[in-house]
Order: sequence, then C-alpha cells, then structure tokens
Amino acid sequence: MRRAQQGAAPRSRAHPIPALRLPAYHGWILTMTKHERGALSANAPKSGEADLETRLSRLRAALDGRAPRLDAPFPAVTLIFSVSDGAARAVTAQGSGATVDAAWEVAVTDLHRKMGRRKLRGRFLRLDWVEKAETWTWALLRKRLREVKRNYSRRGIALEKGFTHLFLEQELNGNAMLYGGNQISHCVVNEKNFLIYAQQKYGSGITVDFADDREVHVFDTAGLFCGEDGVLHELYGAGRNAGRRKIDPLDVDTLRGIIGDASDFLAHQVGADGRFIYGYHPCFDRQIPAYNALRHASTTYSMLEAWELTREPGLLAAIERALEYLCRQFIRTAGDDMAFVVDTGDEIKLGANATAILAMSKYASLMGTDRYAGIMENLACGILHMQAEDGSFTHVLTWPDLAVKERFRIVYYEGEAAFALMRLYSLSKDERWIAAVEKAFGHFIEKDYWKHHDHWLSYCTNELTLYRPEMRYFRFGIRNFEGFLDFVLQRITTFPTLLELMMAGRKMLDRLKAMPEGAELLAGVDEAKFEQALHFRASYLLNGHFWPEYAMFCRNPDRILGSFFIRHHAFRVRIDDVEHYLSGLVAYADYIEAVAGSSDGAVRA
Repeated sequence: MRRAQQGAAPRSRAHPIPALRLPAYHGWILTMTKHERGALSANAPKSGEADLETRLSRLRAALDGRAPRLDAPFPAVTLIFSVSDGAARAVTAQGSGATVDAAWEVAVTDLHRKMGRRKLRGRFLRLDWVEKAETWTWALLRKRLREVKRNYSRRGIALEKGFTHLFLEQELNGNAMLYGGNQISHCVVNEKNFLIYAQQKYGSGITVDFADDREVHVFDTAGLFCGEDGVLHELYGAGRNAGRRKIDPLDVDTLRGIIGDASDFLAHQVGADGRFIYGYHPCFDRQIPAYNALRHASTTYSMLEAWELTREPGLLAAIERALEYLCRQFIRTAGDDMAFVVDTGDEIKLGANATAILAMSKYASLMGTDRYAGIMENLACGILHMQAEDGSFTHVLTWPDLAVKERFRIVYYEGEAAFALMRLYSLSKDERWIAAVEKAFGHFIEKDYWKHHDHWLSYCTNELTLYRPEMRYFRFGIRNFEGFLDFVLQRITTFPTLLELMMAGRKMLDRLKAMPEGAELLAGVDEAKFEQALHFRASYLLNGHFWPEYAMFCRNPDRILGSFFIRHHAFRVRIDDVEHYLSGLVAYADYIEAVAGSSDGAVRA
C-alpha cells in the first residue's frame, strides 16, 4: 500500500520567510522520519487545530504589504485559501473586501467552515491573493489559449467581476478544465470538465455560460505555502514558475532533499516481486496500465545513482528486487553466449539490453560484486549481434527467431548501447566492448549524430574519452551541445534530459582544460553561456517537481508527492519521467558540491 510517509512535505532548503518559524517540536519528533511524521499528522488528535491557528497567524503576518489593491470593477482584495490533508484534492475558501483585514475575515471564516464540514486538519495550507485581473470574453480566452502550450496556462479564471465563483490556475489544470486531450497541442476550454468541477466546488446549482460574447475574467496570483512543519514558503507569481516555492540559489542541501524524495517515490513503486507501478495520471489518480522492460531497467539505474548519494537502505532493497525481477521476467538466453531483454510483444530492443547492462554494471561498481558479470557479458554479446560492420545498429528484433523487426526506431537506442558497452568495459577491460564502441563512433561521426543532441551519446562520449582521449571524440561531444545552448535556455518544457546532456558535456570540458591539445576545441565554446544554460536548466527542473503546493490540487496528493511530472502530458508521472529528472539532478548535485570544494572551480571526472 502506498505510503503514509508521503504525509510529510518534501525536504527542502527553499528560502523560508524569515522569523516566521513555529516553535521547535519536541526532540522526539525531530528524530522521526518524514514517513513517521506523516503518519503522526494523519492521526493527530483534534488539538492539532491550535497548530492551524498558529500557522494562520503567521500567514496573516506575512501577508502585510504583499497583496495589492485592485481597481474597480474588481474587489480591492481577494484572498484564496487551499487546504488538504494529503488524501484528497485541496478544498478552497475565499474572501474579498475593501481591505486585507476585511478579505481575511471572510476567507478565514469560509476556511473554518469548510474544514469543519470535512473534518480537515490542514496538513497543507496555501494562501493566494489576486495580483492582477482583466476582463475578456470567452471568445478572446479561447483565442489566447490557442497560443499557449497544452497545460501551460498559468492564470486563474473568475466567472464574475466580483470573483464570487473563481478557479485558481492549479484548480484549472488539476481538473483538466483547459485540456483537450493529447492530440491537441494547445490549451482549450474543456466545457464538460469545467462544469463538473464548478458544480463540485460551488454546488450543482451553478451554471456556466460559455457563449463567445459572454464576459470571463482572468487573473494572476502570488502566494504563500505552509506545511505541517510550520515553515512559510513564498510562492512565485505569474510566469513559468508560478505557484511553487521560491528557491534561490539551488544548493546541495535542497538538491539532496529533492533527490531523496524522488528516489523514495520510486522505491515505493517497486512491489514485493520487483515489478514497478509504471505510472499515474495524477489529475484523476489513474494508474497507467502499460509496462516497459527498457524503462524498468533504466529507472533502476537512476535509483542506483540516487542511492550512491543517499545510501537509504529501503532504496537499495527496492533496487535489488527490481534487478531480480528484470533477470527473472525479461532476460532470455540465445545460443551459448548471447542474452536479450525480451519486452512486450516479444520485442528485443537494443536499448533494453543496454539499460539492463547499465543498471547491473552500476550495481556491480557500487557493491564491489561480480554477481551479474555473466549476464552482462551475454547481454553485451547480444548488442554486438545487433551491430553491423559499419558500426551501425539494428534497433528491434523479434524473439525467439531474432529476425529484424525494425532497423531503426529511435536514435536513443544507439547512444544507450554504446554507453552500456563503455560501462561494462570500465569493469572488465574486455577489449571487445570498447572496440565495438569505437566502431559505433565511426558511424556516429560519419552520419553527424551530434545533430540529435542525444544525452545518451553525451554520456557515452564522456565515458569513451576517459579511455580514448582523442580530439575527434571530444569534438563530437562538444558539437553535441554547443549549438543547442539557446534551446536549453529557452525551452518551455522542463525537458530533464537536457540537464543530463549538459552535465556530461561539463565533464568533458573540464578534462579538455587539462589537455594542451584541447585549447583549440575549447576556444570555440562559449563557456559562460554554457554555465548559464546548465544552471538555468537545473533550476527550471524544479517546475516539474510535485511540491505539496502543486500536488495538493490532484485527486490523491499523497500518491505523487515528491515525484516529478511532465506538464504537457497531463502532468503524467511515469517511472522513466522521474528517472531522467533524478539522473540530471544527481549529477548536478555532485557538480556544485565538487565546485564548492575545488580551488580552481573545475569538476573532476
């Protein structure tokens, strides 16, 4: 059963508002795990209401000077509380008035009434205020939404000028009210979902007239969040970061907390048999029924990267169950020396063999064991079976006849395969593996694979140059990212693999600095822009983290708290989505920690 431990807000060193901490808990509570604290909170006696009042008083103190007064015809001040205990979607309470005090009194009264009716204790408490409002028509709203990427609308909607019936941006997105399905790339007004939630929130008597000429009012908010720990977090206002806590700078302690929470999430997706829960559509708490052996293996690899940092026993136990399930359920031998990962539909994917090796080799290097040595060698022989003389790879075979199903499916498979062979070479020093990688790189270079900007190829190039520090390989690695920096800086989606691409590139650049022959290559790199892009992308990934102030608007916040999501895929949380965020942020945490401890600011490979 999914975890009481998700009762606690993710660990974070986000900058809390100064001097607004609650009095310290008793020492025995401080020593509890976040899981135990969540369970304690969920079963706390009614006396916990005093804690709510203390947090409300601190929110009120922090509100002074923050909420602007709006001009007529809108209410001067409008405040919106959102509250959840983690098991269900947040309930909102609101109040408007001529002053902050007047709006506060109305909103707090509404909050107490709704919490009492639902017997809520207020584990997650959020306060928003309206900062700006505009009157449009539904026709204009629809037109503007067509210009916004799916699920990236960051504004609230009110049905009247007086804000009697309003919906925060998080409510709109959390209930798919502006979502038209995965075939429509932009936002749309989903009238069915809109009306369903409007009636859930305000009662079955409410109607919504969506006629083009009818007025509708859009607004921006800023806010504060207060979790059960009593720390207030300032939330971003309008923009791409809207609605989540401000964190600047992103430091190692904060990263360790985020990595711990995300890897903890993954560990709790692994069942007793070693199989993952593949993912969720969190808006309506629907489990994704599919499965994918490649992603099973690659996710396990990312969990090992996280374990190297956290050393959590529960995470390691989940990793070991997942590895055993991979071997037992998916790996099949062929002939005397080959093995393949056989996925759904009797497919043999080049990338699945590769990610299995990556997971097993990472486990072997961390644990100092040869437990999977034989399986890895057989899987590597399977990869060699799929490589042609010119260095290229066949992507998909069928089991058990090993017939070619697809010569090419997705470019990532080839980078994964080369990277896996390099990682195996690093353990065994068997020349077969690095010879195959060099042959593959001949093909990659000839066919300009750098144009794909593939993070797996970036990983592989970095690994290959550790053992073959040749300028042609470094040149390929630099070309893989150097013309891509504007994209890294501007891409609206979180795109977590961009951080992975950049982190591997950073390691190559640092090694080149120590090589006299690397000066010519380095001369063409705008390193200041590279650093700007790298740090920007790492911070931007926080917009895809399920902070409690985001998760509380989903149907089952505890289910996905601390994980990562893909906004334009309806906030999907899938194991491989979390994997890529995790891998990039683990590498970034290592990087900034190493920079802090390095006299010359360089990170060593």
